[in-house]
Amino acid sequence: MRRARAVIVSISSAALLLGGAVFGIDTLDKAYPPPLDAAAQRSFEVLDRDGRLLRAFATTEGRWRLKTTAREVDPQFLRMLVAYEDQRFYEHHGIDPWALLRAASQLVTNGRIVSGASTLSMQVARLIEPRADRSFSAKFRQVLRALQIERRLSKADILDLYLNIAPYGGNLEGVRAASLAWFGKEPKRLDSAEAALLVALPQLPEKRRPDRFPAAAKEARERVLQRVAVANVVGEGEADRAALSSVPSRRQELPAYAPHMAAFAKAKFAGKGEAHSTLSLPIQREFETIARHAAEKLGSHVSVAIVMADSLSGEIIAEVGSSDYLDTARRGFVEMSRAVRSPGSTLKPFIYGLAFENGLVAQETIIEDRPSDFSGYRPRNFDMQYQGDVSIRQALQLSLNVPAVKLLDATSPSALMVRFRRADVKLVLPPNEAPGLAIALGGAGISLVDLTQLYAALANRGNPVRLGDAIRGMPEIMESDPLFSSTALWNVSDILSGVLPPLGMKQRGIAYKTGTSYGYRDAWSVGYDGRHAIGVWIGRADNGAVPGIAGYATAAPILFDAFEKSGLPVTPMPAAPAGVARIAHGELPANQRRFAVTASGLLSASRRETAPRIVYPPEGARVELSGQSGISPLVLKLQGGRAPFRWLANGRPLPDASHRRSSEWQPEGQGFSTLTVIDADGRASSVRIFVE
Repeated sequence: MRRARAVIVSISSAALLLGGAVFGIDTLDKAYPPPLDAAAQRSFEVLDRDGRLLRAFATTEGRWRLKTTAREVDPQFLRMLVAYEDQRFYEHHGIDPWALLRAASQLVTNGRIVSGASTLSMQVARLIEPRADRSFSAKFRQVLRALQIERRLSKADILDLYLNIAPYGGNLEGVRAASLAWFGKEPKRLDSAEAALLVALPQLPEKRRPDRFPAAAKEARERVLQRVAVANVVGEGEADRAALSSVPSRRQELPAYAPHMAAFAKAKFAGKGEAHSTLSLPIQREFETIARHAAEKLGSHVSVAIVMADSLSGEIIAEVGSSDYLDTARRGFVEMSRAVRSPGSTLKPFIYGLAFENGLVAQETIIEDRPSDFSGYRPRNFDMQYQGDVSIRQALQLSLNVPAVKLLDATSPSALMVRFRRADVKLVLPPNEAPGLAIALGGAGISLVDLTQLYAALANRGNPVRLGDAIRGMPEIMESDPLFSSTALWNVSDILSGVLPPLGMKQRGIAYKTGTSYGYRDAWSVGYDGRHAIGVWIGRADNGAVPGIAGYATAAPILFDAFEKSGLPVTPMPAAPAGVARIAHGELPANQRRFAVTASGLLSASRRETAPRIVYPPEGARVELSGQSGISPLVLKLQGGRAPFRWLANGRPLPDASHRRSSEWQPEGQGFSTLTVIDADGRASSVRIFVE
């Protein structure tokens, strides 16, 4: 009986002692947790549309520590790491007893440390809580910390932690930063030699740096490859083949693309650790190379900016703010893609679009290119020459100034500004000045991004789209009226598609326009296909002149090179709307064969009659014509003007000219429509309505 009691007391005492010990250890563990937060700091990363690294920023301590997981690392590297550093990693709980016994035995036998017994968990403990001394007390502390870490983290988490904080020489921490710096590639696909070097470096990262101590680096790599466990991972003969590879001779720069956008993203999303953009790394890389090489040829102070946008989504696919961000002579820190500059002749297509939509002209309408005076404003052509009588098609393709000003005078600068507002683009005008005729030749300010946004609407079948700031989620699909009717849009695109490519360039099926600002300060070229728009600007950030630059000779070759280097297939332009085609001059209606407005804005015929004005339907009216028998005809009424009158619906002439001031139009269906009337003197009036 006494013996039974003694046994019970002993067991109870042991249980209490064990429970107390466990409680004590648990209490201490909670009171002194491992400093895992020390490993949480990462480099801020800016990623492209597919998650590829565009640019990274060093941590506040000046370290390159890029976020990665085991899923993003070559599987063979992971197997080699475990085989070399901790073969029983997935079996132990922080310490490997067999490794400890082996290390102790070697120490006693040889009188020195032959091999270590640190597990990956213990190495993580050492990295998050580094100590200068290598004493037994420091090692014992690592053992305790390793046990604590194993209690808190899974094996996958511990491996990820090691992959993020292991040192690889200098300020490189983590396998991803090391792979990019030493091999110039992500660690997803490492060959055996590269993987072995990355396994070897963390033990003595400074003494084995391949750029400073290549012999030591190569020797350490060979020791990894010759380890039996590693050799079993890489396969027979692979270690010998890997040994023939040289080690990197220099450290490469980490990706540093889109510096202006990246700096903006870091300021905006610093607390999130990363920012996703709409940029495409391969295209951004090509465009930055194009801009840098072009600027080098043009002079030491010249900069180049390029923007590429998807017209369907409004996403900016590539944006080069300057040719070299770090070049102080070029003031590369200035983001010229968003700086306001004079656009030269690049706004002319939109003037012609208005003229086409109002029915004032057709492609083969004749217009005069001769010296003209617009109430004291006397525009001249770029080459100081005049072409005489030319077709509208020729006038736009040759970018003649006088015809463009004549058309703007007829359609009005205010009407042009209204169309720009549809695209959410506002020109910057001189202080206290109303829109004037000088807009046709660049007498206003606009950024390259906004100009590309205008042309993206042309690429998007006339539907405006707002470009974002290249940070994912910012672009918006706009709810706005089309920039032009489908007929006007097709005419503009058809003309611009026929412009000859720059010398030495192949025709790529794109429509494009060039421009040169006054005083040779800016050269532009903007083009589009059926999906994408690209804008190019060349000039000096300080607004100084660059003698010799011109849109066609200087900027257009860069535009064509950018379309080619983007690697994207050219998307065909939309076909002509039903019933719309290029009409020969002799087949045009009489009032469209020659643009009859003179330079002063007066008509060649008498101006005593007032200009025509549509009085019904009024501008913006919603007209209900639907009934049981379908859509009824709409009565059209006008005042003023001189007969005969020709009516156009959505840019298409109604069957016959009329001397009456009323007519009828049969709508094809519901929706927005533009109605225009032109009198015998070429004067026009337009309204936009909605048929219900």
